[in-house]
Amino acid sequence: MLKIAVYGKGGIGKSTVVSNVSAALARQGKTVMQIGCDPKSDSTRTLTGGKPIKTVLDLMREHKDSLSLDDMVVQSKSGVFCVEAGGPIPGTGCAGRGIITAFEQLESLHALEVYKPDVVFYDVLGDVVCGGFALPIRQGYAQKVCIVTSGEMMSLYAANNIAYAVKNFAKHKYAALGGLILNAKGIADERALVEKAAAEMETKVIFELPRSPMVQEAEAAGMTVAEYAPQSDMGILFSELAEKLTEAPHE
Repeated sequence: MLKIAVYGKGGIGKSTVVSNVSAALARQGKTVMQIGCDPKSDSTRTLTGGKPIKTVLDLMREHKDSLSLDDMVVQSKSGVFCVEAGGPIPGTGCAGRGIITAFEQLESLHALEVYKPDVVFYDVLGDVVCGGFALPIRQGYAQKVCIVTSGEMMSLYAANNIAYAVKNFAKHKYAALGGLILNAKGIADERALVEKAAAEMETKVIFELPRSPMVQEAEAAGMTVAEYAPQSDMGILFSELAEKLTEAPHE
């Protein structure tokens, strides 16, 4: 079972990348689980027809002790098992603590043992790396961390913070830094900027995704590109990225 945590600054397209890779792997016959770890709870939206699913924390508030895996895990049409951790009621608690609570609930019900995914993706907000948001990096949840970034300054700043957090946990034999995924925004010399930043983080750019209207077109239809137009240029790129993430050795 390969477990990968994907981080990135809010709005960088991280969930779009993860969802397309999940759908591409499902098309290849892999069993995939995607766990959204953002309080916005929109990680899996394009996998589930553009409609949000109930979050683990919302379900816990509603059902308390009677919660089952069938309540929390929704299988998309493409076959991906989708989970949204959720967050606290706005203004009432810590989003990081909410992720910890959701993970504990999934563990107590043995979600990974029941569904036996070949690949698990943790889609994690990277603007802050507090204890909750850092959870997939530590305690054996993920073996590898990949960071989605563009050449924008704040995106690279967030990527650097995440890389620093991963390296801080390295001495405990937790997740390794697997590299940067460049989700291009059309900035001048963008590839060179990101490669320079990657070198400073002592990692590398493992893949580049160009800007494409196909992504917005697919999302408007409530789908991933991997489902909407798998043979398009972007569909093929997401499939190649899926293979890269699952075949590349750990650093």
